[in-house]
Amino acid sequence: MNIAKNMEAIFVIAVALASVTGIAKAHVAAVHAHSAAAQRASASANIAVVTITGKRLTAAEKAQLGD
Repeated sequence: MNIAKNMEAIFVIAVALASVTGIAKAHVAAVHAHSAAAQRASASANIAVVTITGKRLTAAEKAQLGD
């Protein structure tokens, strides 16, 4: 008899769990689709890499350039 009295609460909890599960599943699917698209784009694109080499300026050299 207690189940019949609490049937509304059980129904609301079940609907809430189903909603949260659906939202979480949709979010995970969107993340996977986005990462797959990014991997395809990065695999096909030629990306230029720039390497900068040089020594750091000392405080005195920085002061000379600032004037």
